Amino acid sequence: MSVRRTEEFVVRDATQLYLFEPLQTPVKALDISRLGTFQDCLRAPVHRWFKYPAGFSYRLVETLIDEFRLTQAHWILDPFVGCGTVSVVAKQRGVNSVGLEAHPFVHWVACVKCFWEFDMKRLHRKLVELLACVCFPSAHDLSQQDLTEFPNLLHKCFSEQNLRKLKFLRETIMGFDLLPEERDLFLLALVDTLRTATKAGAGWPYIAPSKYHEKQERDAIEVFRETAEMFYQDLVTIRTNWLKLPVTCDLLLHDARQPYPLDEASIDLAVTSPPYLNNYDYADRTRLELYFLGWARSWRDITEQIRDRLIVAATTQVRRTEFDGEPLSDELKLLAPAIYKELRTKITQLSQIRHSKGGKKSYDLMVAGYFNDIIQVLKQVYRVLKPGSPFVLVLGDSAPYGVHIPTDVYLGEISLGLGFRRYTIQTLRKRGEKWRNNPQRHKVALKEVLLTLWR
Repeated sequence: MSVRRTEEFVVRDATQLYLFEPLQTPVKALDISRLGTFQDCLRAPVHRWFKYPAGFSYRLVETLIDEFRLTQAHWILDPFVGCGTVSVVAKQRGVNSVGLEAHPFVHWVACVKCFWEFDMKRLHRKLVELLACVCFPSAHDLSQQDLTEFPNLLHKCFSEQNLRKLKFLRETIMGFDLLPEERDLFLLALVDTLRTATKAGAGWPYIAPSKYHEKQERDAIEVFRETAEMFYQDLVTIRTNWLKLPVTCDLLLHDARQPYPLDEASIDLAVTSPPYLNNYDYADRTRLELYFLGWARSWRDITEQIRDRLIVAATTQVRRTEFDGEPLSDELKLLAPAIYKELRTKITQLSQIRHSKGGKKSYDLMVAGYFNDIIQVLKQVYRVLKPGSPFVLVLGDSAPYGVHIPTDVYLGEISLGLGFRRYTIQTLRKRGEKWRNNPQRHKVALKEVLLTLWR
């Protein structure tokens, strides 16, 4: 085995036996200036339709398509497609794509963002008709809105008048003469309205309906009008630059750990950003939207319908009673014995530290569950990748209770055990610096990297 290191780029090759031997096949780092940041998606047409923070720049996908010269004869896979960044770029650039997502609401968002085959004249007419109907509601229309269906969170985030307007908008869209794809488009515009109109501190990742975080509430109908018009203009823009090649854009509601409905060795490039091991509850972070749409009404609903379907990355997903004995899987022990031993030591350390902390958070079992789960994802991606093809992951390391977990190195080593022939690690940026003056936070320097596994 061989490891070749520079300050920002690491290469690990399973075929070599000594440290610092040159690789037979040159491997180069990507130009970081081309890769952008997630902020790019907040400004780009269609990508900005829902401000889900668990993602990466669409420019990375464009760079990879260019780097590997992908065409309509190729296939891209994203096993954690989220709101569809990879799928949107692949469709626009004329490359076949498959995206998997286990979170039903986020999957729906991705599906809406990836449908552009509208009759644009009809869509514009329907937009004008809808706005004419909703922009000047009568007092009677608003007084008819029964708000008892909404959980308490919605009442804390909006004034009664604004919540009535939001429900009026939702019911009008649902009852309007629209095609299914048109209805979904306008519903997503309404959903995207929520965090702009609310008086609560509703930036990601937290919803904070408190006096300390309170901001100026905006009129929901006015925000919806702006958002719906922006959606229409974004469609005009993206359709102008759309190659319109006959390619497939499949978005599957599917658990990335379970067998993929794809042929073996059928994928030319896999690219994703898996959940970071940072105690981020992806189910809870969409609570405002789930409650408003009526997809959930309680923590229990979210747990049963969403949280339990996602790979372990948060302590809220851990039930200590479900772990009996050794939390790490025997499979990890077989694939990467050295990593298994190191992780086992750190998990034991975390299990001891938690008893001295106020929250007693189950970081130990969160870490174990994460690696047990991610092995299943790596196995599935390995099976469907063509020999010689890359699996590119944007991910970060973590340090729960100050115990450093170098996720990139661990996943790279596990991938070699699975049969990947090489991995590279390219540092993209430092993380956590804005919290460095917080006395409650650890002092471990963290980073975000590009981990590439070569089949």
